[in-house]
Amino acid sequence: MTVQSPRTAGPVRAPREFSSPKFRTVSLTNRTSIGRAIFSAYVPTAIADVTAAGAGAAAALPGSASAQSSPVSPADAVAEKAKQENVVRLLLPQQNAHRNLLDLSGFWQFQLDPDDAGENGGWAHGLPAPRTIAVPSSWNDLFDDAADYLGPAWYFREVWIPEAWRGRRIFLYFGSVNYAAEAWVNGAPVGSHLGGHLPFAFDATPHLAWDRANTLAVRVENIQTATRVPTGGGGAGFFAGYPATHYDFFPYAGIERQVQLVALPENHIEDVTVVTKIEGSAGTVNVKAQASGPWSGAGKVQLGRGGDAIQAPLDFRGGLAEATLRVPEAVFWSPETPHLYPLEVALEAHGAALDSYHLDVGIRTIEVRGPMAEDFLLNGKPIFLKGFSRHEDFPITGRGLNLPVSVRDAELLKWTGANSFRTSHYPYSPECMELADRYGFLVIDEIPAVGMSFSDGAGNIQKRLEQCLRDIDDLVFRDKNHPSVIAWSVANEPAPGGQPGMGSSKAGAVAAGTAFFPKLLGGAREIDSRPATFTPVEGGPLEWTALCDFACLNAYFGWYSLGGRLDEAAKAFGEYLDHAHEVLHKPIVITECGAEAIPGDHDAPPRMWSEEYQVEFLRNYLEVVGKRPYMAGFHVWNFHDFKTPQSIIRALGGNNKGVFTRVRQPKMAAHFLRSRWNPKA
Repeated sequence: MTVQSPRTAGPVRAPREFSSPKFRTVSLTNRTSIGRAIFSAYVPTAIADVTAAGAGAAAALPGSASAQSSPVSPADAVAEKAKQENVVRLLLPQQNAHRNLLDLSGFWQFQLDPDDAGENGGWAHGLPAPRTIAVPSSWNDLFDDAADYLGPAWYFREVWIPEAWRGRRIFLYFGSVNYAAEAWVNGAPVGSHLGGHLPFAFDATPHLAWDRANTLAVRVENIQTATRVPTGGGGAGFFAGYPATHYDFFPYAGIERQVQLVALPENHIEDVTVVTKIEGSAGTVNVKAQASGPWSGAGKVQLGRGGDAIQAPLDFRGGLAEATLRVPEAVFWSPETPHLYPLEVALEAHGAALDSYHLDVGIRTIEVRGPMAEDFLLNGKPIFLKGFSRHEDFPITGRGLNLPVSVRDAELLKWTGANSFRTSHYPYSPECMELADRYGFLVIDEIPAVGMSFSDGAGNIQKRLEQCLRDIDDLVFRDKNHPSVIAWSVANEPAPGGQPGMGSSKAGAVAAGTAFFPKLLGGAREIDSRPATFTPVEGGPLEWTALCDFACLNAYFGWYSLGGRLDEAAKAFGEYLDHAHEVLHKPIVITECGAEAIPGDHDAPPRMWSEEYQVEFLRNYLEVVGKRPYMAGFHVWNFHDFKTPQSIIRALGGNNKGVFTRVRQPKMAAHFLRSRWNPKA
């Protein structure tokens, strides 16, 4: 296990040292007129070329703690109490001969706490007026009085610990709680965590009783503040909605993935890292294992089963061991052949196993070697990404884990002929990633850093940076062994000013972002070899995008600009791509593009909001992309319709850019994409 420091709320380790790759500086004043027009549309106050000002300009931003202070709202005051303490990082729980788990999914007691009176009122020992809630789920779609509620709420239940678990280390594991969580066992605080969509655990061993039922209490809130990731608060303007956010999807709250009690041996495997290479027709599988301790002793690693199994010994010294297995005539993992090899790592003493951990691994490589699509390589061969950006969203369960929907989504992705998706705009469930491994989907794996601004002060920027770095660490730790993950995305649509259409930028904001993103990208590169990238807002600073290993771009010509003028939009889209590639000299993946279509709305000639318009929008974009040899991928926004805050720009309670409806019924665009991507079906 890795215990996180209460002082920094990050893993205990040496401080990071970041070095920015050598990219040429890109001046905002060198944009085409189209690029400048787009940028001005998103950020009404023009930004001077501040790249020469350097990263230090961030410290002088108006709105910083040194420049001014603002009154703290009651909600912000509640959010400011949230902290991160006693967090333990565990491998994904699994049950085997040495490990045990108890899934606590099911019915829990639940109570809203709008006055934040629960902690002082003793709710950790029991709720005064509870109702029943299902775990996992989001609470917003379950209760009318909680539909838009994001403040504190409490969960409570009892659980017996099996007698056979005596002598084991017992952890309370959460797959995801959105956003801030505090937990108590038998009335005693065991830890707290900040951030949604990623797992965390607390050591419950000292607080457990063996002769009676144990009580578990969890306080959760998802208050939207400027220093959280994703950024909350919202504001006046084009995207203003209720509840107020700085992002265009609903801020679901609650315990949204499993809660589990996990029992581990005293000496156990804490971490496994698998890196594969290809050597001709053979594959190599390098395995690094970390044991608790630091434990020293013997172990082994095995790839495959039965007569085809390949084994190697592990010699743990100070808790660390490493071995490399060679697989002759290996089956390489790809969308066409998503072959997985079973791998098991074990600790041993006197010939007997103390602990073991199982993984399914794929042998594959991913590289970006140059500026063209032919330089974007899977297993040494060019690969074109075709698919979607998505959301974890479904009626009633909200963002709660929904395994049948996950399977249906995988089937529909295959039905369209897609081979890729991005986890917009947060990490998806481990089960979704497992399905991606099995189905052969290529995944751009994204942390929850969506809608960030760089004009609200150095203090806020620094707090978001700290949360983003924790998220990167936790995401890579969780997903690094998935062959489906081909890249890390460290942000979506950051802007020098506020959210698109929501306010002006401030002097130094571009420089602040230019200093910020090398730290995020460096954070991913420091601990994993995959490409690192992020998606800028359309028309945003290309000097930010230049820091990435390949370029991701979002484009909405024909919707947010040039609406109803599809031919003009296609021309503008092509010029936008050409200018970006001329500046960046990198392969480009479109990570978002789309038009809204109200299900069942039809019109001839195609008009905005009709299903026909959505089809023609995508047809034009595909034709533009197909003519450009530097284009390495095309993700449609969105795979399916999804819920958003209420606002005047969203019909039917959500964003309707999906090619499937929210309940996964196909629109015309889904059939169109299938005809292009899966014509033999």
